This record gives sequence, C-alpha cells and structure tokens, in this order.
Amino acid sequence: MSHQPQTPTQFSALVPLIRSRLATRARSRGLPSEVSMSYRVAPEGDIQGFLNHRPEMEDPVQLKEEGNKYFQSNDYDKAIESYSKALNLIKDKKILAVLYRNRSACFLKKYACQENYIQAATDASKAIDVDGSDIKALYRRCQALEKLGKLDQAFKDVQRCATLEPNNRTFRETLHRLGTDIQEKLRVQFSTDSRVQKMFEILLDPNSEKEKREKAANNLIVLGREDAGAERIFQSNGVNLLLQLVETKDPELVISAVRTLSGMCAGHRARATAVLHLVGFNRICSIMAVDNEEIALATCNLVQNIVDSLTEEDKKDHGKADALVLDTKKDLKMITTHLLDMLASKKVSGHGRDQALNLLNKNIPRKNLKDKDHSKSLFVIDTGLKKILKVLGQVPELPNCLPLTVNTRINASVLVNRLYDDLRCDPERDNFRTICEEYITGTFDPKNMEKNLHAIQTVSGILQGPFDLGNKLLSMQGVMEMMVALTGSENEIDQLVAVEALIHASTKLSRASFFITNGVSMLKEIYKKTKNEKIKIRALVGLCKLGSAGGTDYALRQFAEGSTDKLAKQCRKWLCNPSIDIQTRKWAVEGLAYLTLDADVKDEFVEDEEALRAMFELSKTSDKTVLYSVATTLVNCTNSYEVKEVIPELVQLAKFSKQHVPEQHPKDKKDFVMKRVKRLLKADVISALACMVKADSAILTDQTKEQLARVFLALCDDPKDRGTIVAQGGGKAMIPLALEGTDVGKTKASHGLAKIAAVSNPDIAFPGERVYEVIRPLVSLLNTERDGMQNFEALLGLTNLAAKSDKLRQKIIKEKALPEIENYMFENHEQIRQAATECMCNLVVNKEVQERFLAEGNDRLKLVVLLCSEEDDIKLQRAAAGALAVLTSSQKKLCLKMTEVTSQWMEILQRLCLNEDLHVQHRGVVIANNLISADKELAKKMVESEMLEILTVIGKQEEDPRKLHIIAVARDALVKCLEYGLIKPVS
Repeated sequence: MSHQPQTPTQFSALVPLIRSRLATRARSRGLPSEVSMSYRVAPEGDIQGFLNHRPEMEDPVQLKEEGNKYFQSNDYDKAIESYSKALNLIKDKKILAVLYRNRSACFLKKYACQENYIQAATDASKAIDVDGSDIKALYRRCQALEKLGKLDQAFKDVQRCATLEPNNRTFRETLHRLGTDIQEKLRVQFSTDSRVQKMFEILLDPNSEKEKREKAANNLIVLGREDAGAERIFQSNGVNLLLQLVETKDPELVISAVRTLSGMCAGHRARATAVLHLVGFNRICSIMAVDNEEIALATCNLVQNIVDSLTEEDKKDHGKADALVLDTKKDLKMITTHLLDMLASKKVSGHGRDQALNLLNKNIPRKNLKDKDHSKSLFVIDTGLKKILKVLGQVPELPNCLPLTVNTRINASVLVNRLYDDLRCDPERDNFRTICEEYITGTFDPKNMEKNLHAIQTVSGILQGPFDLGNKLLSMQGVMEMMVALTGSENEIDQLVAVEALIHASTKLSRASFFITNGVSMLKEIYKKTKNEKIKIRALVGLCKLGSAGGTDYALRQFAEGSTDKLAKQCRKWLCNPSIDIQTRKWAVEGLAYLTLDADVKDEFVEDEEALRAMFELSKTSDKTVLYSVATTLVNCTNSYEVKEVIPELVQLAKFSKQHVPEQHPKDKKDFVMKRVKRLLKADVISALACMVKADSAILTDQTKEQLARVFLALCDDPKDRGTIVAQGGGKAMIPLALEGTDVGKTKASHGLAKIAAVSNPDIAFPGERVYEVIRPLVSLLNTERDGMQNFEALLGLTNLAAKSDKLRQKIIKEKALPEIENYMFENHEQIRQAATECMCNLVVNKEVQERFLAEGNDRLKLVVLLCSEEDDIKLQRAAAGALAVLTSSQKKLCLKMTEVTSQWMEILQRLCLNEDLHVQHRGVVIANNLISADKELAKKMVESEMLEILTVIGKQEEDPRKLHIIAVARDALVKCLEYGLIKPVS
C-alpha cells in the first residue's frame, strides 16, 4: 500500500487527534492531561523527511528518575537540571513537593555557598507549604538555615522533626547541638567584649548611619556605668579608642566618649587613677574649655567622678583594685592647680570657666566645719585667690574681657565666700583680706580708667560674697571716691560698673543711710538722664534697695509715701516686657526682692498674675543668678522670713525709755498672708520652685536653698493646699532641701515634708524610692530643740509612712527613731503623746520592735497598758489598745508579761471590753482573746473574773452589723474556753 504525500494543511488536521491520544496516555500515568506539543511544518521539497520526524515528548516521571540517578552518582548539577525540567511539566502538588524536596537536597550537597543554601531553604519551604509534616523537607530546611547562620529558625524545624519522630537519633543530636550553638551565639553576641567592639566599630566608621551611631553611643555610655562593662572597655584599649572619638571634634561623639570615661571612673579608685594618667589632665581641661555647655558639663562630671574616687567619696567595694593605687594627694593637688589655671586663661570658654569654678566650689571648702583639715582651702587661697579675683573683676562690656557666661562672676563670688567661711582663725582671715587689698590697690591706676573699673568690679563681686570682707574693702582709701567718680562719668560702662557696686555696697542699714544722704540724688540723676536701659534699671534697683533699708519695719520708711509703690510698678513693667533682654529683666526681680519687704508692694505684686508668671519663667532660664532674688521675693510675699517674737513687757519698756519699737504693717497680718499664698499657688509657683531646686550649680547656695525651704513651708501651712502642692511635684522637690543646706533651711524643709507626709498618700506624694529619703528629715524633727508643732507633725508623718510597708518601718528603725518616739509617749502635751502612741501602734507590727518590748528591764509594755486606761483621750486610748492588740497577737510571751507589769491589768482590760467606742471595745476583746489563747492558766484567771460574764454578754448580743466583728472575736474566746474545759455549754 502506497502512502500519498500530505500537504502541511492536511497535516494540521491530524493535530487534535494526536493531542487526544497523548492526553489519554498522560492520565493513565498520573501526569497532567494538558501537555504542550510542538510540531514543525516540513519545508518545501522535504515532505518525506518531515513525515519520518517524530516530536520528542519529555516525560516528567522519567526526568524525576533521571534526577535521582544523577543525585546517587553525585552529579548534582545534572540532577538539579532534571528536577527543574520536571517541575516545569508537573502541576500535581504532591509530586511537586517531592521534586522540590529532592532539588533542595541537591543544593545542600552542591559546593558550599550562601546562594545554594538560600535556594535549598527556598525549595524545602515550598515542599513544606504543600505538607507541613514533610519531615524530610523540614530537616533539609533546618540544615540549610543552619548553614546560613539562622540557628533559631533551624532549631524550630528540627524541633518539629523530633516531635514527629521522637526516637530518631539524628534529630535528637541535631536538636541538642543547635541548642548549644544558640546559647554560645547568644553569649558571644551579648558578651561585653563583643558589645564593646561593635560599639567602637560603629562609632569610628564615618559612613555609619546617624541613628546607629546615636544608639551605639548611648549603649557605650550605659556599658561604662556597669562595673563589668567598664572593666572590659578599659582592658580592650577602650581609653585610647575613646580618645579617638574625642579627636573627631564631633560634639555628640565627644560627649559620648566623656560620659563613658565618667562612668568608668565612678567609684573605682584604681581605674580613675589610670584614666587620669592615660588621658592626662591637660587634655581633660582642654575638653572642658571648649565653647559647648553640654561638653563642659559632661567633662565636669568626669572630673568630679575622678576626684570622688580618689578621695573615696564614692564608697563602692571593688575588691583588691584599691591596693594598687598609691597616695592620691599629689594627683588631687595637680587637679586643683589646673582648675585654677583655667580661671585666668583666655583660651577657656565661659562654660568651661563655670565648670572649673563649680568643681572648686564642690571640692575645696570643707563640707563639714567640724573637720579640722582645711588645707585645700589654704592652698587655693595662697596659689589661686588672685586668679579668682581676676574673674570677679571682669567687665563683660570691655573688649579684652575673659570669655564669661551670665553665671561666671556670681560663681566666683560664691567660691570667695565659701573659702572665706572655711577659715578657722583671725590671722587666716587677715591674710585673705591682705591678698584682696593688695590685688585691688595693685589694680588702681589714676592714668588708666579701665584698670580702675576692674578694681571696683572686684570689690562689687566680693560684696556679693563675704559681706564683712567687702565692707572692709569699701573702707579702703580711694574706693568710695572712685565709685562716686565713676557714677558721675559720662561713659556708660563706667556708670554701669559704678551703679552695680553701689547696689551691692548698700547692704547694711548704716551704710544705706550714708548712701541715702549722699547717693540718692546721684542715682535719680542717672535714672532720669541715661537712655541706656541696662544703666537705667540698675539705677532703679539701687533706689529700690535704698528704699527698703528699713526692712519690714513699717515705721522706718526711707522714702516719701508712695515712692516705693512707683518703683515697684516700674520694676513690674520691665519684668513683663519680653522685648527686653533677660539680663536686664533679671534686675527688675532684684528690685522687687527689696521692695516686697513693703506689704503694700507685695500685695499688689501677687495680684499681678502676668508679673508673677514672668518672674517664674525667668527662674527657669539658663541664667541662674536670678535664683536668690526670686527666692527672696517669694519669702517676702509669704512672710516666711524670720520674725523676732515681740514680748509686750519689753515693748512697754522700750517705749518708756524712748527706744524705737518695730511696727508691723497692717497687711502683714495672717489673713493677708494666706490670701497671698493662695494667689501664688494659683499662679503655679510650685513648678517654678521645683525647677529652681533642680539647678545643679554652685549658684544654688545654701542661703538660696534656705529661702526656698521657707517658701515651701509657708505654702504647706493650710492642709487644703497640700494636695495641690503634691500634685505639682512639691513633695519631691522638698527632699533635697531637707538633706542639704543650712541647719535652718533643712529644718524648714523637713517641717514642710512632715506636713505633706501627715495627710498625703506616700505613694503619690513621694513616688518610688523617694519615700525612703523622707524618713531621715522627719526623724531629725524628733528633737527637743525643735518646737512642739514640728515634733507633732513629724510623728504624724512617720505614723502614715509606718502604715505602708515593713520596709518603711525598717527604715524608721534604722534611722534610730524608736527611742525618740518612745520618749514622746511620756510627753505631757496630749497631742504629741497621742501622735507618738499612734506611730508606735503602726511600728509594733515589726518583729524588731516586738523584741524591744520582750526585752527584760524596761517599762515599754507597762506604759502601753497604762495608756489604755486614758479614757479622757479616746484617740490615745485607741492607739494604745491597738498597739497592745498587735503585740499580744504576735508574741505569746507578751500575753504573760502583760499580767506582770501592773496589778491593774485585769481592770484595764475589762474597761476596754466595756468601752462605748466600738474601736476601743474591739481592740479590748481581741486582747482578751489573745490572752485566753496564749495560756490555759491565764484563761482560767480570766474565766474566774468578771471577764467571762463580759465576753458572754458580748457574744450573746443580737446581730448588730456594726458589732459583728466584735461579737465574732468574743465567741472565739468563749469557744477556746470550752476547748480548755473551763466552761460548759448551757442549753
């Protein structure tokens, strides 16, 4: 049979038939029915060749088998090729999963590289997507992830495998190995060495992202504060690396480096010494000298930490490290010398000079005058007093002035004052005065007015420090004459310096009277003629100071009626003008600090809410020289200054002998003062005071702290205002004032804290750990030198705190308050005795206090029992009965001891149980139940007395809701007697 050649058109008609046959064959093998088939059209003239050609169809099953053979022969590339081809031809999910799983195995076996492991993990994941329990795919993905370093994800996969096949040894071993590797990786990752290295790599890489660098810098600072981290930084050449950060001159990196060094030096003497010598104090000073406030402050903290560690001010236990350190006196003297050199150097910025002065203020004068060693002050006076005086004599308006901030000169004045106060005898003070006199006379020059300005400016600065010394310097020949001459000068800088000196010179009434006679007209003339606001306001302040020279004495008004009010109005006008610079507005507050001694002025001032808020805003600025003026103004407005008690007999005697008798202004009476306090609270005075207390500066002197403490105490006077004070943070703000400052200031602040603690929830008033800091100030008021109100309110505050937790009770005991509280329980004053007993009632919950009552040879328990009989004072009786109830509940021995301390114990107990006050009755019944439960013989005594009848009557009462707790305790006592067999039930 012969075949006829077919044309292409005829052949195309056979395609559907071929497709149908192929589909049937595919379905029989479990393959997709839609298989692509290619065919070609025979070129013209080659029809027979085309007919002889058969299209090759790739079988996916066959490709899979081929891939398996290649895999077994380790030809992974061809195996991958076969599996990949098969994957393109298959749509059945189960077969696809097998192919992906197999190809994943090939990529794992292929040469090691990240790309292959990523592909292996990807293929295994696709197989797992089809069947989440595909154990082979899970294990292969685990292997790939492990190679990629993703141990935690690999661990999860093999954990799943081990769950599916718990007895598979391979899975168990892999699980154990990965667990160990993860722990090691975490240890290395979070080890100090690794962290330190990583931080420095990021910080020293100029291409690092800003966010990463900031995070690394903060982490490094935190690490430096941990002892282990600080030591690791130190051992890893960290000091040199930190110096590299400093050399970058990038402010953020410099601050991070300095703060890290500061943390490393804190509390570790050996490390501080090493850092001091490795870095060199010259370099530390050069860092502090830069014109950047944050860098200067951070470097100041670094120096302070070094000094504290060298002087062992920071008491930390760091093992044997201290033994390696030699005598540190030489280093400390070197630090002091360098700081003094910074004061007179033109290369040092104003911020650097401020921090050098702050360091000298903190570390040179004695903190406690009982300490006999004041050699550091003597050294500074001999070698550096003239350098300090040079700072005092600077005139900012002159071109050759040293770089200063607004706080520099007042910082220097504070240092001079503290050095002078630190001297122990007259010869030392004479030497101090001689140095000052020599410096001032050496500066005077008739031919050089600029030098004279420096001399008068120096005297002005000293007058802000040790007043006695300043007054002696004023009496030097030529000083007063020069001040008057400068006041009359046409040069504005001369007038500025002279007017300031006049203001500071008018400190005492006698000297003010001299100026009132000779200088008022001159100041008025300057005030009227000058167009310079800075001079004008200073002249006004001079007039204010002279006008207030009589103090609060209404009879000693220096100026005509109404003049003081006019001055005050002008001050308020300047204060409220935001277009005037802060330095000038500050002088307006200075003027008000003097004028508010007048009751009319202070009454008008507190009514001017805009002026109050303007003053409060000034107190929050960087210029801290205004702090004392603001504090003084507030003291005047609240009348919280010291007022001598007027004894009527002495007043009559003074009048008879025609002596002057101080008079009180009508508006200084209590009602007016209370109204002013309310106005201040409304104007948000508490937030301003809290901000002032936080000022970390030598300008916040002990005298300023005392003024602030006085204001706080005055504001706390009305119990209704104490909630407002707490809500605005006043409770927290008073704590540092109660711990540091003058004795008067600490007492005032402690009294304010007592008022707050007596009526407030401690968790709200003193949140967190601050509550423990309150206890010491309160205990300091438990002293016979304090007045009765201070004793009473301190006891109330301690009572409130003792009720909160045993940790607070333990702190009260640690501060040695128990003997004082016990003493006040004997006090004749009813309220103080009651408060002490209430405090003890809360303290007896503590085991240590109970031991004191158990101790032999004391009458503590007897006193409590006898106080239970004080029927005239129901609060005292409640407190005593409460204490006795707690003691007898906690210690059975005290139940027996109670019957021995007084023969009246039974009668007292019976009266407690019959008391009309339900609180007292409940405590009495509890005590009776405690005694019965403690000892059968004691119970027998109780049963044989009238106590049985009392308990029976109470126990048989009707169910009165108010007495249910009392009835229940009485019945418990009767049941115990039944158990003892001392009584029998009656139907």
